[in-house]
Amino acid sequence: MNSVVLILLAIVIFVVAYLTYGRYLAKTWGIDPTRKTPAHELEDGVDYCPAKTPVLMGHHFSSIAGAGPINGPIQAAFFGWLPCFLWIIVGGIFFGAVQDFGSIFVSIRHQGKSLGEVIEENIGRKARILFTVFAWLVLLLVIAAFADIVANSFTGSDANGSVATASMLFILLAIGFGFAVYRKNAPMVVASIVGVILLAACVAIGLAFPIQLPKSVWIAVVFIYIMIASVTPVWILLQPRDYLSSFLLYFMIIAAVIGIFAAHPAVTVPAFIGFHVGNNYMFPTLFITIACGAISGFHSLIGSGTTSKQLDNEKDALMVGYGSMLIECVLAVISLIAIATLTTDGAYASFGSPTVVFATAISGFFATIGFSEGAVNATYTIIALAVSCFCLTSLDTATRLGRFLFQELFAGTEIGKKLKLENMYVATVITALFGFVLCLAGYAKIWPLFGAANQLVAVPAFLAVGTYLKRQGKNNKMLYIPIIFMACATLTSLCLSFKNNLVALIGGGLDGTALFTNVLQDVIIVPMVVLAIILLIDGGKVLWGKAEK
Repeated sequence: MNSVVLILLAIVIFVVAYLTYGRYLAKTWGIDPTRKTPAHELEDGVDYCPAKTPVLMGHHFSSIAGAGPINGPIQAAFFGWLPCFLWIIVGGIFFGAVQDFGSIFVSIRHQGKSLGEVIEENIGRKARILFTVFAWLVLLLVIAAFADIVANSFTGSDANGSVATASMLFILLAIGFGFAVYRKNAPMVVASIVGVILLAACVAIGLAFPIQLPKSVWIAVVFIYIMIASVTPVWILLQPRDYLSSFLLYFMIIAAVIGIFAAHPAVTVPAFIGFHVGNNYMFPTLFITIACGAISGFHSLIGSGTTSKQLDNEKDALMVGYGSMLIECVLAVISLIAIATLTTDGAYASFGSPTVVFATAISGFFATIGFSEGAVNATYTIIALAVSCFCLTSLDTATRLGRFLFQELFAGTEIGKKLKLENMYVATVITALFGFVLCLAGYAKIWPLFGAANQLVAVPAFLAVGTYLKRQGKNNKMLYIPIIFMACATLTSLCLSFKNNLVALIGGGLDGTALFTNVLQDVIIVPMVVLAIILLIDGGKVLWGKAEK
């Protein structure tokens, strides 16, 4: 199999899917361009703020991308390239893009509220509380992990501090861009051209003048930054930074596609290796590992948390939600090609990390077609910079989402009023503080559960969309299979993890750290499974018409 065939086939399929299935969903759900969006109706200049379509597209795309679409396919390639490719295609079109589009849609139809409040209105208060607590805990894990990843990228050997310099300059550039566009009414085209040029300058300065600081210092800086970013009006930092950073992502994708077409490397990983490889079964491992490249529950939190509050017109939801996810799927296919052309068995461990695999493969394509060593090295470094930038974007978006969920959890309650837990500054400090403690305490002990926990968020997201459509008398059958499949995949994964930990505990021979880790994971798995079952029962009663709220 030639890599050109894979990437060309994927692009054509995704374009057709957007023009057909995406538009079918928009028509079926009742997207109304004349309807006033929450960004206009509730505009407050902080969270609710209309964004120009390309700016919001950049925010949503940068926030959902992160390192997920790169890591997932590379980590799952040991099953063979064909199952990975098929899941990216089918999962992206009928699962991930539907979830992303749907979460934005139901949120704007509920005054831009987060999924938890949408769930309360359509399923019940108990379901809302359970989901909100669970989602907030998942976001804490995201904050802890991404803060550690960003700090590592600032001090790692791949770019020698260049990432840190470029990232710090980029924040200043984003603020300047925001003021120019939203306060000085600078033309978007002119501002974008200047912004991209200055973005390239940030990268160049970063390469020339790397900042060298200890990781502990960078962790502190990162947490101070995300607390500020979480309460800063979106037009000052979040919108412009994500918009400009999306150009890095677009550049990376376009450069990779050009490299694949020019070098047309052969796929050396077999199409299919096996349903059972090592200790991993294709179901559910494949569908948990390839998350952002096909479907990720985290995306629904972004769509209903920040994106919906900035949507200028309902018609933009299709491009921003469904379209962004399909572009991310293209990136996932590129990542699959990267590992499939570098190895013969899909194993990436010898390279160190998926990011190294991706950067090595893409820069290698350009080396194959005759680029100089300097150009190849620059390509490698820019890719490493881009991945770090997306992690930082996802990090402060996750913090803002955590703040939203925390505020909503205590909104209107006596304890919320008494302790000021509804206040956005208090909610931000508490969210960031818990994330900071988890980061220092060693989130790695429970990180293996993140994949299933992240994918589990997709189940109530689908339930929220499905129950809303049911109450509106609209067709929601396209959500039945995604709900059932994702519930089966996540619950199977969690139960297998519980069983494996239990077998290891019974077998003995574990040291103190391993013993603690196994027990901790099993203690966490039990309430996660119970939560999922309760949400499925309550949501299912509404969805299939067995009960009314």
